[in-house]
Amino acid sequence: MQDILNRLKENLTSIPNFIAYSVTDLDNGESLDNYTVDPTFDPSIASAYNLEVVKSKLNAIKALDLKESIEEITITLKSQIHIISIAPSNSYFIYLAIKSESTNVGLVKALLNKHRVELNEAL
Repeated sequence: MQDILNRLKENLTSIPNFIAYSVTDLDNGESLDNYTVDPTFDPSIASAYNLEVVKSKLNAIKALDLKESIEEITITLKSQIHIISIAPSNSYFIYLAIKSESTNVGLVKALLNKHRVELNEAL
């Protein structure tokens, strides 16, 4: 699994305007891996709060009796884009923060999806 996490880090950190990423366990909130280029941005803290976002959305889906699952949640801020990509198994998520200026979000999401599937098979 460490090889997959190393490839994830290598690919995500090569994205122009990269800020931070983490891989977080949905059951206990434990960060399995994280990295940031900004010392003022703590991906572990961001992931802990994003865990609450994911759990709230899962609860809403259950309350509405929807037969759906979450693939991703995108939060667009003025200067940043935060993407939470949920594993098909609902056991973890990959969180990515990038600056919004001149970012190819479609390419970033395709890259995240590739790694989401790889990690899902490894965990």
